[in-house]
Amino acid sequence: MAQKLIYITNDPQVARIAEAAGTGRVFVDMEYIGKDRRQGGLDTVQLHHTPQDVRNIRGAISAAELLARINPIHDAGPDFSSTEEEIEAVIAAGADLIMLPYYKTRAEAERFLSAVDGRAKTVLLLETPQAADHLDEVLALPGIDEMYIGLNDLSIGYGKKFLFELLADGTVEALAGKIRTAGLPFGFGGIAKPGGGALPAERIIREQVRLGSTRAILSRAFLDSRKEKDPEKIRDIFESGIRGIRAAEEEARNAPEAFFEENRRELKKTVAKIVEGLG
Repeated sequence: MAQKLIYITNDPQVARIAEAAGTGRVFVDMEYIGKDRRQGGLDTVQLHHTPQDVRNIRGAISAAELLARINPIHDAGPDFSSTEEEIEAVIAAGADLIMLPYYKTRAEAERFLSAVDGRAKTVLLLETPQAADHLDEVLALPGIDEMYIGLNDLSIGYGKKFLFELLADGTVEALAGKIRTAGLPFGFGGIAKPGGGALPAERIIREQVRLGSTRAILSRAFLDSRKEKDPEKIRDIFESGIRGIRAAEEEARNAPEAFFEENRRELKKTVAKIVEGLG
């Protein structure tokens, strides 16, 4: 089964190009609360999209699903008075799926699921050590449609220097095993075009296939549409990049066990070299 590819944008033109090229999901990212404090100094992006962006993307796409990431559980803020108010806004704007980031406890996950109340699909973004510790009890909750393992914040929480250390050291495999056993679809990591990325995208794709991932975010290394503005170049990047990803997935799906063992060895070596270079 090919992974559902996800691209983050609030640009309707880019969303249409991504959809036409085979991206199955467009991601509007409203999260900003606490993100700068957590990720300050790292090469990450705080986009602060809005419900109006959700509406704009809703009007631009038809075949692809629309995912909105809200803020972590909160009861005050400059934009919404509570998580419940934010959820109401994105449902009214037309989101097909709503993602809760940076949750830590079963109670936070339960509050989110209760507020959505089946009116959109729900995605829990597992990206804190506390969420990992409470995974068994959270998976027992009704109303979860999907999980995503967020390696940026999870690696920060575990004191790692490079997000894919968690893929090399077995952390992702352990979490994926529990989610898979619970019968929920899940994904992890961001992927670049094959041949690109600090850790080659092919290595990550092979692990995604091995572990049963069915969702994957296309990273800024795949396309940073805030910098590339030429629609024809954007179209070419999506079409060629997705072809490459699908070819890498197909290769992995038909590969013997030795193929994955070799990939694991090389992935660990590459990650160790990257971490060593970070000092």
